[in-house]
Amino acid sequence: MTANDRSAQLRRDLRAIVGDGVAFSVMVGAGESYIPAFALAAGLGEITAGLVATLPMLVGAAFQLVTPAAVRRLGSSRRWVVLCASAQAASFAPLVIAALMGRLSRPVLFLAAALYWGFGMATGPAWNTWVTQIVPRPIRSRFFAARSRWSQVAVLAGLLSGGLALQAGTGSERPLAIFAALFGTALLARAVSSRFLASQSEPAAAAPGALRLSPGAFWATFRDPAHGRLLIYLIWVQMAVQISAPYFTPFMLGPLKLSYAEYAVLIGIPFIARIVALPALGSLAHRSGSRRVLWIGSLGIVPLPSLWLVSQHFAWLLVVQVASGIAWGAYELATLLVFFDHIDERERTSVLSMFNLAAAVAVVLGAGCGSLLFRWLGPELPGYAVLFVVSSGLRIAGLVYLRRSIGS
Repeated sequence: MTANDRSAQLRRDLRAIVGDGVAFSVMVGAGESYIPAFALAAGLGEITAGLVATLPMLVGAAFQLVTPAAVRRLGSSRRWVVLCASAQAASFAPLVIAALMGRLSRPVLFLAAALYWGFGMATGPAWNTWVTQIVPRPIRSRFFAARSRWSQVAVLAGLLSGGLALQAGTGSERPLAIFAALFGTALLARAVSSRFLASQSEPAAAAPGALRLSPGAFWATFRDPAHGRLLIYLIWVQMAVQISAPYFTPFMLGPLKLSYAEYAVLIGIPFIARIVALPALGSLAHRSGSRRVLWIGSLGIVPLPSLWLVSQHFAWLLVVQVASGIAWGAYELATLLVFFDHIDERERTSVLSMFNLAAAVAVVLGAGCGSLLFRWLGPELPGYAVLFVVSSGLRIAGLVYLRRSIGS
């Protein structure tokens, strides 16, 4: 292949990577984001709405442990990623059917969510290894910042369209039918995403020996002073966030009594903030490195839950959501780049598979503690307040630990 051919192939691949990110994000905005709201609308209660956003992750994390072996078996990261992306699209089918029938049971809800997270998480480790073979290191920071920006636009479009559709359907004879349209859109979007994935090249076939990592070698990664503390911190943040995160939707639709339109605006504002901030964050990561951006994002996410308690005035909530979008944009971009920069490519699929399991355990532990507190305190404002303050406190503890790792 000539230099011109390689350059043309790279351009096609980069466009396909962006297209995949945009289609995937439409799925998240129109589908994943409204699963808790669907549980509430179907009358399954706040606890179920909170747990459905987290508990199925553990099933998903356990399933994605097969990723290294599956990639070796197929001899290709691309084949495995495309297969799992297509299966994730199909996981919305039970939700579409339930919404059209006008009734939803907990088993169907949790089964669909488990399939969604299982196949979705199974794509991650292999995709991380595969995409770094395509995107040259010198352009990674700016390219993934730009890709993230377009992805945030797509998530926002899905969120706002879904919120407006649900608001328009309020009071209709079939209130759950709108959810069928949303989940159908999510299914189609992920199917398009899988086509973009299939169109990308795979510069290197999966080398069987390169993908194996023993549990002992994985735990040795955590003992490494340069990178282990970062992984531990990222897992800790997962737990701290999930104390409160599953209850933001019930909080907004419960005590705050927001309409679906107001709910869509509030959850959409952080994506606008990300869209605006990501070019600057990408440039900062290119100049100063991913760890500096991680520190900024980590500092910014600490007070966010508690800020919801300062005032319930809609204008104040908008301000908090702008800050949330910038802080989480920095944190998520830095996390992605940290995985690219600080985990050996030969071990990345195995490391990330096992990391995802550890992170999912942390998510379920955090969500479980949050649900116990919520059940004990009750679905009133004081109960939510305790969850938000505890979450901020745990994030502070993680920040102290992070300072030892990367400084300020």
